Amino acid sequence: MSTHAAARVAAPTRREQILKEAARLFAERGFHGVGVDEIGAAVGISGPGLYRHFPGKDAMLAELLVGISERLLAGGELRVSQDAASQDGSHEALLDALIAGHIDFALDDRPLITLHDRELDRLRDTDRKRVRRLQRQYVEVWVGVVRGLYPDLPEHEARAAVHAVFGLLNSTPHLGRPGALPDRTDTAALLHRLARGAFDAAGGARTAPDGLTE
Repeated sequence: MSTHAAARVAAPTRREQILKEAARLFAERGFHGVGVDEIGAAVGISGPGLYRHFPGKDAMLAELLVGISERLLAGGELRVSQDAASQDGSHEALLDALIAGHIDFALDDRPLITLHDRELDRLRDTDRKRVRRLQRQYVEVWVGVVRGLYPDLPEHEARAAVHAVFGLLNSTPHLGRPGALPDRTDTAALLHRLARGAFDAAGGARTAPDGLTE
């Protein structure tokens, strides 16, 4: 494939551009604080022109929240399947891959985290239930990997640890403005260490009597 062809493939579609700007504006001003005309202006088309792509703001919100849940689950399942097909795969490497994938989401899609926290209840009942179902499946992907690495960890504790780590990683919208964060590489490395530390603690890392890790 030529460089120009690859660029054409990689370029976001107008629909993707609309969703990206809608997520940013919804996160900044709230769902009801943003009009269709503002979203259109952000992507260079008229407000009514958006209706060629989406029937309304509700549809945009649903696609954003259902879409990211689907993407996270698909990414987790892909990493597990790739590990299963690898002859040198390990539970530790797989957990690191899952953490790294979620960190990419947490750093690159911060508006979606804000949207989920604030606007999930605005979805239609069917869409909200779908998001919840996808999220439960995503959690179980992690639980299986965590228990593979820490086989003595009870299932309910592994699940609690996964939820706790998600809370830690999904805290990125509260770390300050995107430009105020440390270098992305450093931030990702810090989040990764914190996540692994949490799992090591849950997995019963050996500690000396004075509380220091052996």
